[in-house]
Amino acid sequence: MRTNVRNLVESAIMIALATVLSLIKVYEPPLGGSVTILSMVPIILLSYRLGIKWGLSAGFVYSLIQLMLGWANVGYAGAAGYIGIVGCVLLDYIFPFTSLGLAGLFKNKNNPLKGVLVGAVVVVLIRFLFHYFSGVVIWYEITKEQNWNEIVHQYSMWVYSLIYNGSYMGPELITTAIGTPIIYKYLPKNKTAVM
Repeated sequence: MRTNVRNLVESAIMIALATVLSLIKVYEPPLGGSVTILSMVPIILLSYRLGIKWGLSAGFVYSLIQLMLGWANVGYAGAAGYIGIVGCVLLDYIFPFTSLGLAGLFKNKNNPLKGVLVGAVVVVLIRFLFHYFSGVVIWYEITKEQNWNEIVHQYSMWVYSLIYNGSYMGPELITTAIGTPIIYKYLPKNKTAVM
């Protein structure tokens, strides 16, 4: 029972930390999206420390918070009808942010820093893929119809989504790949230590 309470408290702290970090935008590319200060790291580290059950649960709660913070985007996706709304909710929020909790799958007892690095890179790439497919399936046509930018008229939906999502997820991948192992190195290794 005490372990569950401790894990629940640690999860709540990491979700709150991830949320605050997601609000600190260090760069906003011209097409949209934003680069944050290591906002995915708390969920990734939680999954690595407590396992994927806790990681996925925390990732799911984090996805709901991100959905609430980005609710205006769901409204824009409504231009594509019901499918656009459902697709946006799932592909831009629920699936990508929940998937951060999969990082614990890459736990490596022989080389923990390598495991946390691989886990961080893989889950950020998974998150990117969800956003990429959302760009292809939902946002390309909406952006084209609304004439939100000129780039959409120059490329196919596949290339446009790669440019759009790569402009912010690329820097997020780099900073997360660098920051996660460094932060992990200084975290207490036993679960009874206070974070």
